[in-house]
Amino acid sequence: MDVQIQNDQNVLKVDPKRLKSHAEKFLRALGRQDDELSVLLVDDATIQKLNQQHRDIDVATDVLSFPQMDDDEFISHMLGDVVISVETAERQAAEHRLSLEQELVLLLLHGLLHLMGYDHEKSPEEEQVMKEKTWELFSLVFPGQTPSDACDY
Repeated sequence: MDVQIQNDQNVLKVDPKRLKSHAEKFLRALGRQDDELSVLLVDDATIQKLNQQHRDIDVATDVLSFPQMDDDEFISHMLGDVVISVETAERQAAEHRLSLEQELVLLLLHGLLHLMGYDHEKSPEEEQVMKEKTWELFSLVFPGQTPSDACDY
């Protein structure tokens, strides 16, 4: 298992080692311990540029996922890249009544599940499946803690 965490923002203090530990736990729980994952922590300006370049949406967002696939097949064991805006995570954490670390974990999970093929935009049923999987995994690192109803992950 190889999880790379790169912190390219200097707006907020983040513990990349803890985030890496959480990501490794999630990969093991998902039976993907042989896979590789890259996580990039950025500011709002950087994620806005990426969102514009890759999705033609010119606004900052919370998380983007870039799967490493070729013709719907994973390239070796590289799942892909998850990019998280730490600035947006901080704002959302307050809305969701979570710590910054908890919000970052939710965004990491959201991106990771997208890399694995989960898609909440396909149907209400798929949205529910993804939400349940998110909360199941979240509880591995934060047992008994849940965000407010404002959180729709």
